[in-house]
Amino acid sequence: MCGICCSVSFSVEHFSRDLQEDLLCNLKRRGPDSGRQLVRSNANYQCLFSGHVLHLRGVLTAQPLEGERGDVFLWNGEVFRGVQVEAEENDTQIMFNYLSSCQNESDILSLFSDVQGPWSFIYYQASNHHLWFGRDFFGRRSLLWHFSNSGRSFGLSSVGSHTSEVANQWREVPASGIFRIDLKSTSMCKSVVLKLYPWRSVAKEQVPEGCDDRLTQVSASLPPFVSVAANEARLCLREPVAPLNVTLPPAPAAAPCAGIPGGPPAGGTLRAFLTDGHTKEVVGQLIAVLSSAVRRRVLCLPRDEDLPPSAVLGARDRKAKVAVLFSGGVDSMVIAALADRHVPSDEPIDLLNVAFMTEEKATPASSSNKGRRQGNCETPSAASTPGAAAGPEKWAGAPDRATGRAGLKELQAASPARAWNLVEINVSLEELQELRRARIRHLVQPSDTVLDDSIGCAVWFAARGAGCLVAPGDVRPYRSQAKVVLTGIGADEQLAGYSRHRARFQTHGLEGLNQEIAMELARISSRNLGRDDRVIGDHGKEARFPFLDENVVSFLNSLPIWEKANLTLPRGTGEKLILRLAAMELGLTASALLPKRAMQFGSRIAKLEKRNEKASDTCGRLQVTSLENLSVEKETKT
Repeated sequence: MCGICCSVSFSVEHFSRDLQEDLLCNLKRRGPDSGRQLVRSNANYQCLFSGHVLHLRGVLTAQPLEGERGDVFLWNGEVFRGVQVEAEENDTQIMFNYLSSCQNESDILSLFSDVQGPWSFIYYQASNHHLWFGRDFFGRRSLLWHFSNSGRSFGLSSVGSHTSEVANQWREVPASGIFRIDLKSTSMCKSVVLKLYPWRSVAKEQVPEGCDDRLTQVSASLPPFVSVAANEARLCLREPVAPLNVTLPPAPAAAPCAGIPGGPPAGGTLRAFLTDGHTKEVVGQLIAVLSSAVRRRVLCLPRDEDLPPSAVLGARDRKAKVAVLFSGGVDSMVIAALADRHVPSDEPIDLLNVAFMTEEKATPASSSNKGRRQGNCETPSAASTPGAAAGPEKWAGAPDRATGRAGLKELQAASPARAWNLVEINVSLEELQELRRARIRHLVQPSDTVLDDSIGCAVWFAARGAGCLVAPGDVRPYRSQAKVVLTGIGADEQLAGYSRHRARFQTHGLEGLNQEIAMELARISSRNLGRDDRVIGDHGKEARFPFLDENVVSFLNSLPIWEKANLTLPRGTGEKLILRLAAMELGLTASALLPKRAMQFGSRIAKLEKRNEKASDTCGRLQVTSLENLSVEKETKT
C-alpha cells in the first residue's frame, strides 16, 4: 500500500515544489517505508509527484517510478490476479513495465481491465502530456481530487489536507472508470476537461446506456470550470465481475425452499439445509472461492523465514503479520477460519475487537495518558479469581466484546494449535473525542454523515490495534504490528445482510431485493471503501477485502438470489444464508446463528455522544472549520 499524490499547476505563481506539511505527514503515515518527490516542469505546466510506500511485496521499490522517456508512475494497489507477478517481484515495477510498453489508449485500458485486486494510480505520459488516474471497479483504494484557482491548479492524493481552507475542497474520485487529462491542452484553456473511460459490463458490447448519466453525475460534484466528457473513441474498461443474476424462481413458493422440497426445514435449522445435495455443493464452492481469495491476501508477506535458526522466535515473541477486524459475527469468523488455512501454523493471527465506553464509566483521568498511547488495558486486582471472566469487565457490556470472546473460544476449538490473539481495544469517550479532532475526522472526509463518524472512528481505533491480550489469569498490554488487516465488508451488501434488504423484500419481493443488492454494489465505493482505506491506512496498514475479490463477487453474482439469502426466515438465519451454511461447514456452529449487528451498535459507539441523531444526518463532529476553538468548545459542552 502507498500514499500517492500529484499536484499540477498551469501557472508558475500557483506552483509549489513542496507539499503542505500536513498533507505530506498524512502520506508518510500511509507509506512509512520509503518516500520521495519528483518534479516535472514544462513551459505550459508543472507537476509535483510524491510517493510513500508501505513495503509488503517483493523488493522494496521507491515511488514515484521514472521511465526513460520521462514518464512517471504512482501505484497504490495489489495485483492478485490477471497480470503475472511472481512472489519475489514488486507489482509496482511490473505495472510500470507494462504501461511503458503500451502503444495506445486501448492497450492501457486492456491492462487495467486485466488487473484483479485493489488499486488506485497516477500515470504521467510525457510524450503526449497526458495524465491518467483512477480507482479500481469497487474503489477499494482511496483517491481524492481538488480543483482550485479557477482551474489553474488541481491535486490528486490518497488522503486530503487538514488545513481548514483546503480540507473541504477534497472530493473522492468516482470509481466510474479511468480519467485522462491533456495537460498541454488544459494549460491553454480556461476550463478543465476530464476524459472518462468508463467500466462496461462484460455482457454488453457497447458503451453502457447510462454512460451519459454517469458523466452528468460526476460533473455535478465538480466546480463549474471542470467538466467530464466521454473519450473520443468511446473506449471502455471491461468490468472485472460477472453481471448479477436477477433470475426469479418459477413460482413464489420456490424462494423460501432454498432448493429443499416442501418448504423450510423443521425447526429452521441450518443443518437441515445442508442435507440437500445442490445446496451443499454450492456452499462448498463458496468456501473454495473465498478461501482462495483469503489465501491471495495473506501470502507473499515479509516473514521470519529468512532469519537464521538461532534467531527463531518463541511463540510469545512471534508477531502476527495478519489481523482481522473481529466482532465474532459470521463474516469475521469465516474470514478468520479461512486465514487459519493459509497463514503459517506457527504464526499468530490478531483478532481486533473494539469497544467504547461513556466518560463516567471509562478509565480514570490519571491513567488516560497511558491509555492514549497503548489503549486502555486494566489488569485485574490480586483478589480476582484466577480463570474468571478476563479483562476490564466494564467494557464487556459491548455486544461485540461478548461475541468476540465467544468467537475466540470457537476458533480455539476448531484450530487449537493456532495462537489466536484476541486484542481487546477499549476506547474512552475522552480518547475518542481527542483523536477524532486530531486525526480521524480529517481521514473520514469528504464522507460526512453520523454513520461515517461512527464507522470511521470504530475502524480507526480497531486498526490501530492498541489494547490488551486477555487470557485466564493474565492481561497484558499489546499492540498489533500486523500490516495486513482483513475485513468482512462486502458480505452484507451481496448477501442481503442489512435490515433495509428485509424491508425491500417485504414490500417488493425478490425482484426488489435484486435491485437493492445491485445498488449496494454500485455505491460501495462512495459509501464505504475510500473512507475505510484512508482510516486503516493511517496506521501504516493495508485493508484487504476478501468478500470483494473479483472471483468471489462473480461467483455470488452468478447465483440466483434465493440461494444466497432467504428472508422469509428469521434474523440470524435468513440473511446471508449461504455464508451461515459455509460457517456450519467450517465447524463454526455458534457464530453461524448470530443475527447481523452493525459495527456502530456492536461496539457501542452509536449514540455515545448524542441520542437524537440519525445515521444519515450530517455530522458536526466531522466538520473542519477555521473556527476550530469554537467547534471544540461546543463539542465539549454537548
